[in-house]
Amino acid sequence: MESCLPILLHSLCFLSHVLQISYALDSISAGENITDGQTIVSAGGKFELGFFSPGSSKNRYVGIWYKKIPDRRVVWVANRENPLSDSSGVLKLTPQGVLTLLNRTNGVIWSCNVSRLAQNPITQLLDSANFVVKEGNDNELDDAIWQSFDHPCDSFLAGMKFGIDRAKGLDRYLTSWKSTDDPSPGDFTYRLDSLGYPQLILRNRSVVQYRGVPQLKPNPVYKFGFIFNKNEIYYYFNILNSSITSILVLKENGIAERFTAIDQTRGWIWYNPTQTDDCDTYAFCGANGNCNWFVPKYPIDWGFGDWSNGCVRRTKLDCRGGDEFLKNTQVKLPDTRLSWFNESMNLQECEQTCLGNCSCMAYSNLDISGQGSGCLLWFGDLIDIRQFNENGQDIYVRMAASEVGGSSSGNTGARKRTGIIVSIVLSVVFLLVITVIYMKYKKAGKVLAFSRQSHSEDLELPLFDLTTIVNATNNFSDDNKLGEGGFGAVYKGVLKNGQEIAVKRLSESSRQGQVEFKNEIVYITKLQHRNLVKILGCCIEQDEMMLIYEFLPNRSLDCFIFDQEKCVSLDWPMRFTIINGIASGLLYLHRDSRLRIIHRDLKAENILLDNERNAKISDFGLARSFGGNESEASTKRVVGTFGYMSPEYAINGFYSVKSDVFSFGVLVLEIVSGKRNRGFNHPDNRLSLLGYAWTLLRDQKFMELIDPSIASTFNPVEVLRSIHVALLCVQNNPHDRPEMSSVVTMLSSESTLPQPKQPGFFDETSVSEASSSSNSKHNNYSANEVTISQLLPR
Repeated sequence: MESCLPILLHSLCFLSHVLQISYALDSISAGENITDGQTIVSAGGKFELGFFSPGSSKNRYVGIWYKKIPDRRVVWVANRENPLSDSSGVLKLTPQGVLTLLNRTNGVIWSCNVSRLAQNPITQLLDSANFVVKEGNDNELDDAIWQSFDHPCDSFLAGMKFGIDRAKGLDRYLTSWKSTDDPSPGDFTYRLDSLGYPQLILRNRSVVQYRGVPQLKPNPVYKFGFIFNKNEIYYYFNILNSSITSILVLKENGIAERFTAIDQTRGWIWYNPTQTDDCDTYAFCGANGNCNWFVPKYPIDWGFGDWSNGCVRRTKLDCRGGDEFLKNTQVKLPDTRLSWFNESMNLQECEQTCLGNCSCMAYSNLDISGQGSGCLLWFGDLIDIRQFNENGQDIYVRMAASEVGGSSSGNTGARKRTGIIVSIVLSVVFLLVITVIYMKYKKAGKVLAFSRQSHSEDLELPLFDLTTIVNATNNFSDDNKLGEGGFGAVYKGVLKNGQEIAVKRLSESSRQGQVEFKNEIVYITKLQHRNLVKILGCCIEQDEMMLIYEFLPNRSLDCFIFDQEKCVSLDWPMRFTIINGIASGLLYLHRDSRLRIIHRDLKAENILLDNERNAKISDFGLARSFGGNESEASTKRVVGTFGYMSPEYAINGFYSVKSDVFSFGVLVLEIVSGKRNRGFNHPDNRLSLLGYAWTLLRDQKFMELIDPSIASTFNPVEVLRSIHVALLCVQNNPHDRPEMSSVVTMLSSESTLPQPKQPGFFDETSVSEASSSSNSKHNNYSANEVTISQLLPR
């Protein structure tokens, strides 16, 4: 990702939800109260404490937020699990020094747990955002009776201790909000794990998502530190320039992101997330997942970009004197939960200790600051390692002596290079074999026999037997039928263990289904992203070809936005989340995935919604990949859906990532308006939906485009920006359209956007001409004359 991109943080709607402030305090004493409408302001005026309502919620909470920065990001919430239902709340300090939040009936909503009773307590909001309770005559912060810094929510602030205090029994860690409207604890936690050598671990409930501290490299904004002694283990950071504000936030989606404000009047700048690419995902490359040191466990999968099975040793170890250590530099050190450490050993002693234990697989300096002291040993597989270009650390990996001889630092020698070349060659040969056999054996039985063998042995795609799928779908009952497309019918199924699945069954009459089947397997099994649908396996038996997916109960986006009854249940915040989710998924396909995929059939029907109505891009049957420096291609057989196709593709068969960008722009306008682009009919003109939207934006009448069902929930700034970005995406000339990386940035920033020119397919005439031109190249398309389904192998 590009660094230091402006990002518009989720609005907390302070203008509508924070009541008129009657007066502000700098502290309160025992017996004094703060009511809704009053605030406490820190001495330097940087932070403010009071009552607020997040997002579109009407619930009231006590929180701390930035006072001067426009976004006013909330950094701490007192009663995050117990909201007030109205504005009658009172925050009170008792004579014993206990902060208590009361409702209108004087019921206790929230209270703090003090370390001891006070004699003359007061509360103060410090300019660090730390809300403290202390004795009125005590200026020592370390002797505070209670402080909010000991009970963080989703924000890590300068001066805060992030970790464990054994003496006080404190575990200070971050927990995400449940949503932008709900600050109660979400599914994600980011905390210090003290098993083995301490490390920070980000989890989704109990599942590890990420490990480590983001961006420890030197920078001009802040400085990290790590304290490890018998009483305390914690990270901290200090701001190097008092005019700069910086904060690490664990977002609702499980990504920890740093934001910085230099000029407080201009808002936040996105600095960097914990996870900058897929390799930052915990154990993304499996056990021993650095094949510069080892070799792929499954070379074919590795060549396809599926690294989850990790690597294995080329030569077995010989613990009786035949092992040596290979030094590797610029490495993210492995998971330390199965490690041992000693603070007093030097590196030579560390090597001898590891060499004398047959279970020890690697060693390194303990001092991560680079001073070269201490010893850290790993036992068993090396998990969650990756190579960095800079700011990594040295690690010495145990190898067979024959593997190490003559190697220099970070170089595994000619034999390892040969192994990598062999893996690549095997992958290429495998792809060629698939193509040759497919062209030679078109009968389903022969294709399936080969597919079953190859995918079970090489692709590691789970295979379901036919009996299991028949039982799960009640013999493909019409009651379980979810829909039908060019590939065939889709059924809901339930496995014996209760897991719900979606079964995509190749129709016997489908002429193109075998190619789509191959495409789905080749592409989607190699893609891993939260905004892409997940494939669970396939069933290839007798004459049946089926793909098994995760079941998404809310089905597809078109079922909501184009349905007069269901559209009401999809309010604007949900729609804006869906827009951003689709953009994120496309960015991954175009830039961040190993295969660089062009979807070629992005439409509302191919956007599935999960339980929380998050977007999942599906149906990769028409997808194509680009390699090397390839950026565009052409075809004599245009495939896709009219209304979403870009002009250069529909008319001339040219496609590129900008083709998907055009489809995305159409989709955004449909989400905002609730109207289909294909068949859009305005009573006063013959404009297409794209032309109508462009005219409204030009005349500053964009409100007329908005779906009436979201009239009470929409955010004007977000809606206007979505329409504007969408029109930039549907420009007639592909060079005038932005890349998806720019689209993601524009949707979430406050930067000035360029004015869009008249879009492609401005009116019905241009759409009809393009449709006629494209149809003249085809013999087969679906009965509704919308989706072309002719496919030829590339």
